[in-house]
Amino acid sequence: MKVLVVDDEPPLVRLLRLNLEASGYEVLVAVDGAAAVEMVAREQPDLVLLDVLMPAMDGFQTCRRIREFSQVPIIMLTAKAREQDKLAGFEAGADDYLTKPFSVKELLARVKAVLRRGQSNGRNACGPTVTVGDLSVDLSRRRVTVGGREARLTPTEFKLLSELAAEAGKVLLHRDLLRRVWGPEYGDEVEYLRVYISHLRRKIEPDPDCPKYLLTAPGVGYMLASPD
Repeated sequence: MKVLVVDDEPPLVRLLRLNLEASGYEVLVAVDGAAAVEMVAREQPDLVLLDVLMPAMDGFQTCRRIREFSQVPIIMLTAKAREQDKLAGFEAGADDYLTKPFSVKELLARVKAVLRRGQSNGRNACGPTVTVGDLSVDLSRRRVTVGGREARLTPTEFKLLSELAAEAGKVLLHRDLLRRVWGPEYGDEVEYLRVYISHLRRKIEPDPDCPKYLLTAPGVGYMLASPD
């Protein structure tokens, strides 16, 4: 698989390249946001490791530009550890967020986890098509349509929706959703869910401010409305 590393720090780029190549990945490198956007369009990598603090176009801006035309999985790398910075990354369209300094083991684990979201749907891979009103979630083909028109979702957005679709009509707890979608090390980051539910509503709801598909159980969790 092809991984694009976007960072302007040569020592970190060398470290990432060495360890990713040793794990069997093909590595591409861009040193700024503009080059990264161009390379995503031209090379179509399987994953992007994107630094936040870069000159001219920062990682948040770069992520938003990439999301205008690509659903490639994006992991943001940054020294900023504040919750609001992580939320800004998710708002921009990132799939995960890794704070510097990080261990190589942790990095590779995150890379595998995010790629796995994009490749398969886990226990839902052979599942049925769930239909709720004009919304159709095809779990086996990883295809979502609203009124016959396809909704383009990122791997994380689809994973979240597929978990809700697999148990449509049932409220899934915040902690369970976080662990199913992001991994076992998550559980308390309820704001991450809020951001991604908001993304999904903008893509599948006729009126995101008055949702009829993705419903909230305040203080408890979320559910997809009961299927037809």
